[in-house]
Amino acid sequence: MTGGIRPTGTLVDVEGLAVGHATRTRDGWLSGTTVVLTGPDGAVAGVDVRGGGPGTRETDLLDPRNAVDRVHAVVLTGGSAFGLAAADGVMAHLEEQGIGLRVGGSDGPLVPIVPAAVVFDLGRGGDAACRPDASVGREAAAGASSGAVVEGSVGAGTGTVAGGLRGGVGSASQVLDDGTTVGALVVVNAVGSVLDPATGELWGARHLIAGDPRPPGVDVAAVQRFLAAVAQERADRAAAVGPGGATTLVVVATDATLTKAQCAKLAGISHDGLARAVSPVHTMFDGDTAFGLSTARRPAPDALRLHGVLTAAADCTTRAVVHAVLAAEPASTPGGSWPTYRQVVRS
Repeated sequence: MTGGIRPTGTLVDVEGLAVGHATRTRDGWLSGTTVVLTGPDGAVAGVDVRGGGPGTRETDLLDPRNAVDRVHAVVLTGGSAFGLAAADGVMAHLEEQGIGLRVGGSDGPLVPIVPAAVVFDLGRGGDAACRPDASVGREAAAGASSGAVVEGSVGAGTGTVAGGLRGGVGSASQVLDDGTTVGALVVVNAVGSVLDPATGELWGARHLIAGDPRPPGVDVAAVQRFLAAVAQERADRAAAVGPGGATTLVVVATDATLTKAQCAKLAGISHDGLARAVSPVHTMFDGDTAFGLSTARRPAPDALRLHGVLTAAADCTTRAVVHAVLAAEPASTPGGSWPTYRQVVRS
């Protein structure tokens, strides 16, 4: 399945894509925004929402039954539903660049098509009023580049937590034997755990390939102490105020030419990759949402090659979750303290 070289090993290996982050960590903040730009011509897009508590914008437009099939950016952001305002800044930035869908005739205005989805991180920096807005979205879009995606506690992954551990942004790519490239970017912020409680190993680690970062050795007793503390903390919190929010977000892309319906399938298959790396997944307290993109730089695949693209999408998603967790940095704020996986397994 892997033919050729992965230039960066991240989503931007899919030609035509750029990624930018805006990160906020001071004065009550622990949040941010990540933007995937798709270029002046946009990318064909689909979506698949599986979590029970999603926060999204413009996802109905991506239904294959609806008219518009290309998007000019995808916004992933902290701030729960408030954070959807970050998309306004991305739209403003794109409009200034002359990028968007021309409406109302050849001399009509440009309307950038910018779907968005959010994770719940309110208050993790200490102040729930500190959440991304249009200015944060504009900053992320203005700073987007086709260089290797920065991973870890950045952008939309700044305030994320997965099963009591720090989550984050992760990305992975794969080049198929025919030269088609597939890539994924995830924001890991799950109710579920990323590690096997019996062994302490990351659920998704078995899917890593040559060149991926490797997990450290595991002190199983230390992991089990950590998991017991997380379970007790969750029980105490649920008794007092009910369960908190979470959500893992995915953008999976390919340079193969896909239809809008096939992009929806691409997004759906990426959830299989998520399910290999997080357990439980798609809970009623997560808003797990995946976007599928085709930059259409290569020919449309036949049925067998499409199967290969879909398989790689799931694999890249799993690996991206592992990358996010391994790249995360610890956080301690007035809103709480969260260790990284690397810290816990070596305690």
